[in-house]
Amino acid sequence: MEQASTGWGNHMAYETEASMSTLLRSALDDVRDLFREEVALARAELRTEVSKATVAASGFGAAAAALSCAGVFLLTALALGIATLFQWPAWTGFAIVGVLLAIAGAIMFMSGRRALREIRGLPRTVEIVKETFQ
Repeated sequence: MEQASTGWGNHMAYETEASMSTLLRSALDDVRDLFREEVALARAELRTEVSKATVAASGFGAAAAALSCAGVFLLTALALGIATLFQWPAWTGFAIVGVLLAIAGAIMFMSGRRALREIRGLPRTVEIVKETFQ
């Protein structure tokens, strides 16, 4: 009688192990499917957002081109206006505007260079990674 119960116990243990492995496999399959669906959703959303960003970038590009042309015309008008106001040759007005633009450009360049020197490239992340690997 003891052997019969031991045999039955082994059979139940085998069924339990088989059930557990089936459940585990099923759960892993579900997680894998869910992960694949999430990745597909993320890709679709990313495509949509990239498309929107492309449209926005195109708008900014067109605006930059239009503003650049407007700036050239305004600077030309300023240069000619200075020359006419003082009754100088046209080239002097362009020279004055050119010098003023060069000074403004140099100031902006120095400011940008100073700001660039202050960038510390992910200081908290670098610190955490150093602590993690020590």
